[in-house]
Amino acid sequence: MATTVRARGVDVAYVRVGDGPPVVLVHGAGLDGRMWEPQLAGLAGEFTVVSWDEPGAGRSSDLPPGFELADFAHCLAAVIEHVGLGPAHVAGLSWGGTVVLELYRHHPELVRSLILVDTYAGWKGSLPPEEVAARVAGARRMLAVPREEFDPTLPGLFAGRPPAAFVPLLDAMARDVRPETMGAQLFMMAEADESDLLAEIAVPTLLVWGELDARSPLSVARAFQEAIAGARLVVLPGAGHVSNLEAPEEFDRAVRAFLHGLRPL
Repeated sequence: MATTVRARGVDVAYVRVGDGPPVVLVHGAGLDGRMWEPQLAGLAGEFTVVSWDEPGAGRSSDLPPGFELADFAHCLAAVIEHVGLGPAHVAGLSWGGTVVLELYRHHPELVRSLILVDTYAGWKGSLPPEEVAARVAGARRMLAVPREEFDPTLPGLFAGRPPAAFVPLLDAMARDVRPETMGAQLFMMAEADESDLLAEIAVPTLLVWGELDARSPLSVARAFQEAIAGARLVVLPGAGHVSNLEAPEEFDRAVRAFLHGLRPL
């Protein structure tokens, strides 16, 4: 059952399972907290695993007018504070990683470590301008169709076909996507540039990337690794952009090894 916390005018829902140090999971655009089902099952034996539905997604309420990237970060901070177990290991995939970086910008005291997965320092901060422009044009086309024809599926999410075991889950999440949220996410991502923050990160950082990620290629991961002092990069062979679903066991193994290697506070 989901727990709800009120923050920035939004009822923010999250699921909490397991016991141990807190690991907070932040989903990508066009998805919700259910995308972390393998990790909720696979990590709960050792950690308190928290998966939120960001404002405007899943069981959380709609985005208020004027909601910005910093507001997502403040809402995520409210979830971590509501869990109440101290600084958390915070993981974000794709758009979720950009939200996590913004969390670190505003609330570094809540972050024990960072796990950045197939992500960006914002599109503006990680991709060539022509690629950003092409993605914005694609987002506008996606959002221009009648609501009954709206399809939130972004190109290049998987290295091949989506994993068969997770197709029903992906379909269920796609049916629940709100176009207003999807548009806000994509246009914020297009304008976001978190690259100035990377050199300031002073907590242990794990980078997990799909080898065949077409949306955030390994060149982005290498730039993160170069900019963040001591960052460790794990590349998951054969996986694409949603690497936690394409290679869940390998993903969980990398996260466990990283967390086990950290010194206790």
